Amino acid sequence: MLFRQIAVIAALTLASAARAAAPDKLDAIVKSAMAGSKVPAVGAVILRDGAVSAQTVQGRQRSDQPRRAGTDDVWLIGSTGKVMTVAMIARLAERGVLAWNVPLEKTLPDLAAGMLPDYRQLTLLQLLSHRAGLPRDLINLKGAEHFFTDTRPTAQQRLAYIAEALRDKPELAPGTAFAYSNTGFLIAAAIAEKATGETYEALMRKEVFAPLAMRHAGFGNTGNGQNRGHQHGKPMLDMVKFDDGAPAMFAPAGFLHMSLADWARFNLDQLAGAKGQGKLLTPASSKLMQTAQPDSPAGLDWGVQAAIAGRQGPALVHQGSDGNWLAIAVLFPEQGSGALVVANAAEDMGADKVLNGIFGKLFPTLSPAK
Repeated sequence: MLFRQIAVIAALTLASAARAAAPDKLDAIVKSAMAGSKVPAVGAVILRDGAVSAQTVQGRQRSDQPRRAGTDDVWLIGSTGKVMTVAMIARLAERGVLAWNVPLEKTLPDLAAGMLPDYRQLTLLQLLSHRAGLPRDLINLKGAEHFFTDTRPTAQQRLAYIAEALRDKPELAPGTAFAYSNTGFLIAAAIAEKATGETYEALMRKEVFAPLAMRHAGFGNTGNGQNRGHQHGKPMLDMVKFDDGAPAMFAPAGFLHMSLADWARFNLDQLAGAKGQGKLLTPASSKLMQTAQPDSPAGLDWGVQAAIAGRQGPALVHQGSDGNWLAIAVLFPEQGSGALVVANAAEDMGADKVLNGIFGKLFPTLSPAK
């Protein structure tokens, strides 16, 4: 199953949010939420006043081995990584390497003849705000499973995937409404690769990871000796079909892994950017990312909510899963606070309930009641 935005946060109730707990009790909050669950490990971070105010890792790297997960381990953060892809694109746009509103037939001219006419005028702004009308993923995913064993460079793989996706019928009329799409982010990455002559992976290292000293950030699934994602009660070590996870070329849609510290560095910079003080982006780019598009619940690529679980917003929200992991980021820009929580399992092992329980205790410490 490919990356998706899951309605986990929406399931929180006002009653659960009322059970407040102090941030220095984070260990106890996570342990309590995990008790009796099948989730092997959870990592959680509280952000406040420009720094990490609390952090914990509880549980095991793998359900079939005794080794404990640690603070230096990396986690697959799913679609919460889409926001990082946007930041990379925004930096290129700030320098004039890319432009938000140039049509797709000009940014990827080699694919123009083969794409449906509906898509020829798509822009980066539409692609990265899920307003391109594209289906979530390639309609014929079964026929695309060869990407799991494809040995070509990931940039070439993305172009092959995109060429087919741009022949799929639109989900909605392009530019008219929100329709969540992983494909849009693969296209945006290909546009950046075409404009710069560099790979998405190289661009992310140069434009996002290096400036923020995200030293443990990488692409694709985690490896041996690290946390592993779980599904059906067991670690998922080999991915050969889309129900197992995603191929490496899906990185722009959120197939990134990193330590909790690296994840926190990026989100702290987003909070700073909301006040015009971010390191990565200009105030204008930060505002563009964090402001909902017209008739849409999302900016680029933050979900933007006026309130959440009875707490005062605005709240910036993203959550994601490849079926083996579940990650959620929630920021309160006006409060300068937020929380990041990730599990090395997903809904079929109860990770949604575990993460809901954690956020239910944390929200009252992050933002006042609405």
